[in-house]
Amino acid sequence: MQTLSDKIADGQQLNRDEALWLLSDADLLEVGKLADRIRRRKHPHGRVTFVVDRNVNYTNVCESQCKFCAFYRNAAADDAYLLEPEAIFAKIAELVAHGGTQLLMQGGLHPDLKITWFEELFRAIKQRFPQVQVHSLSPAEVIHIAKLSGLSMAECLRRLQAAGLDSVPGGGAEVLVDEVRQVISPNKIGWRDWAAVMEEAHRLGMRTTATMMFGSRETPADIVEHLLRIREIQSRTRGFTAFIPWTFQPTNTELGGETASGVEYLKVLALSRILLDNIANIQASWVTQGAMMAQVALFFGANDLGGTMLEENVVAAAGISFRMSQEQVVELARGAGFKPAKRNTLYEILEEY
Repeated sequence: MQTLSDKIADGQQLNRDEALWLLSDADLLEVGKLADRIRRRKHPHGRVTFVVDRNVNYTNVCESQCKFCAFYRNAAADDAYLLEPEAIFAKIAELVAHGGTQLLMQGGLHPDLKITWFEELFRAIKQRFPQVQVHSLSPAEVIHIAKLSGLSMAECLRRLQAAGLDSVPGGGAEVLVDEVRQVISPNKIGWRDWAAVMEEAHRLGMRTTATMMFGSRETPADIVEHLLRIREIQSRTRGFTAFIPWTFQPTNTELGGETASGVEYLKVLALSRILLDNIANIQASWVTQGAMMAQVALFFGANDLGGTMLEENVVAAAGISFRMSQEQVVELARGAGFKPAKRNTLYEILEEY
């Protein structure tokens, strides 16, 4: 551990074997201390950030039908839905009324929604709510829309950006190892397609986030591979604003199984902070872990609490329904001894508390 600590202090990146040792063999608290030192060096102001946002799931109809997902429905299902634009506008209006700045709009891979539907929607959103950052559509959605519309992925992204798409969330990454993806989401894009969308978005000047869903069928080596692939993309593009690891929620899913423990979550979170030295922000996932674990995560490398999530449906479909108000997020950070700060999608500070 001292050898790795000295290596990091010298500005060197850890390699695959060193990362795997930290994840599989090193003491949790020692890994946490190392991650906390890095976090405090990168964020010496003692600030913990959050964004006021809303996750609008515009449809639950999805052709991907991932085995880990409890949210998707077939088009013919009784509870399948597609939100009308006016319903989406009403949700955004409520977000704005709460002082929100970020619209996280994601849905299933709907068989009928071509690019014109999204272009018209984004233009209308920008016209009505110019203050809102449209942080929407995962890489899988972008590629699906492109294929339905007879476009290249790059042209699809350019048109979506011109219509009002500001940035791209990192959803759908799961684990960026195709052997794992074939087990848990065989109908979804491979890891190279996910990476290609992100790199193209970065070339267009859009910032994105990166995520990892772990605790399903991957190995420790797969987790390390995922992190290294994110680090490699970031070294080329510098386009990721943050990394968000979160745990698979098995309830109501075809995949089933057990969720990762709190110890496993903290170990992976800390490793993320240690390995991803070129990504500024690591986000704690209170949506899947709850408030108390998110507070502990602030001492294991996390410096951000994500969004207040005025609405969230995908994780809730798996039986997890943690909710926090802006005031509760502020108190969570303050209670851990940090200075709470509201930010926007680009991590620009809007207000400190």
